[in-house]
This record gives sequence, structure tokens and C-alpha cells, in this order.
Amino acid sequence: MVVVLTPRDAATVMLVRDAATTDAGIEVFMLRRHQQSVFLGGAYVFPGGAVEEADRQADAEAVCEGRTDREASEVLGIAGGGLAFWVAAVRECFEEAGVLLAYEAGSRDVVRLDAPDVADRFAAHRRAVHQGERRLVDVCQAEGLRLAVDGMHYVSHWVTPEGAPRRYDTRFFVAAAPPEQEATQDERETVARAWLRPEDALDRHAAGSLAMMLPTVESVRLLTGHRRTADLLAAVPAATTADEAAVPR
Repeated sequence: MVVVLTPRDAATVMLVRDAATTDAGIEVFMLRRHQQSVFLGGAYVFPGGAVEEADRQADAEAVCEGRTDREASEVLGIAGGGLAFWVAAVRECFEEAGVLLAYEAGSRDVVRLDAPDVADRFAAHRRAVHQGERRLVDVCQAEGLRLAVDGMHYVSHWVTPEGAPRRYDTRFFVAAAPPEQEATQDERETVARAWLRPEDALDRHAAGSLAMMLPTVESVRLLTGHRRTADLLAAVPAATTADEAAVPR
């Protein structure tokens, strides 16, 4: 008898930045999964993973800036619980890439992690969250931060086909990478990192030198044709209603 697995809710975020030279366009951050991973071993992906129970807890909304659960759910076209996908994307980005999309207390400035004492403190937070010892919500409450979910735009929706060893119902987001933070791999689930022009990533994939799954390929394709990060982010909301954004499910 064939067992059909129920897809698990998941979220992933494409971090984008302007390339060093204006004519080079934008770059997207990608991580290479460990070759021995059960799911997508060796493939290049965006930071992301399953939505955890902690992401769904009621107090998460209190540390989110500019987006309520009702508003988030409307964007995703679901009855409720939509904000958990944004929270999960932020958490996974922090765990896997070391980038925390959160505002400083009483400010619209993204938290800086470049001072040595701050970097050490948040490295400890990252480990604790990654190991399930602490919730991201608790980190925000302790540090006076608010998750920058208002700067994360929903772009697509994919569900792993039947027959895969693991199945995910994944929402893809895009956000500007904070310039004051350095993205790194976690050396557990991911073993390499790269900032790539979308066009270069697609060319390398076509040449067989950069492994990507179809949802990743199509999400990277959405980034092409934009010269600056601000232009991309300005264009995304107009094309991401619940009906229009959710390409192949």
C-alpha cells in the first residue's frame, strides 16, 4: 500500500541585495544543503524550513511589525494562521543564514549585529533557537525587537509532489538583505553559501553546475529583469495577491 504523506507547512525567504556595480543588477543569497540531507541533498536553496508550533503561538503577533495574522492570512488566501509563515521564514533565515530580519526597539532600523559583543550575544541566540531551546519570540522580547514582516513580500506557493520522502506546502517570500548583517551557512544543514545574480544562477543550473529544484528555479526566475532591489520590492506587491502569486501548487 502506498502511503501518501500530508505536506507540512513551510516557508522560505529570498534575501536580495544590490550588486556591487549598478549594471550588474541584484543578487540573491543561496545555501547549499548537506549532501547527506534526506531532502534536497546537495541542492542550492534559500533559507527556509517547516513552520513550527512556536511560530503559530498567539504571542508571536505582538512582536511582528506592520502585519497582523488576519492581513497575512488574506494575502495567502487562507482562513487563519497566515502570520506563522512569515514568522517561520524569519526564524529559519536566522537559524540557517544568521540574518535576523528585525527592527531595533522604537526604530525602523534593522538590528545591527556587527559589534563584537552584539555578534556574540546573537550567535548564542541563533544556536538556542536552532536547537529548539528558545523561541524567536523570546529573543525579540528580551532584546526589544520587532520582526520586520512588513518588509517581506509573498511571491509564490509550491507543494512537494506525492512520492517524495518528505512533503512540504511552502510559501516563498522575498526581502532585502540587511547591509549591516553578514549571511553565513550554519554548517549543519547547509555547507556552503553564495550571492548570485539570478541570471547567473539560472545559467549555471542549465549548465549542470548548480543543482536547484523546480520551485527554486522558478522563484529565481521571478527575480530576473530587476536592476535594483528597491525596484523588485516595489513591483512584488502588485503581482502577489492570493490568486496571482501562488504559481504551481
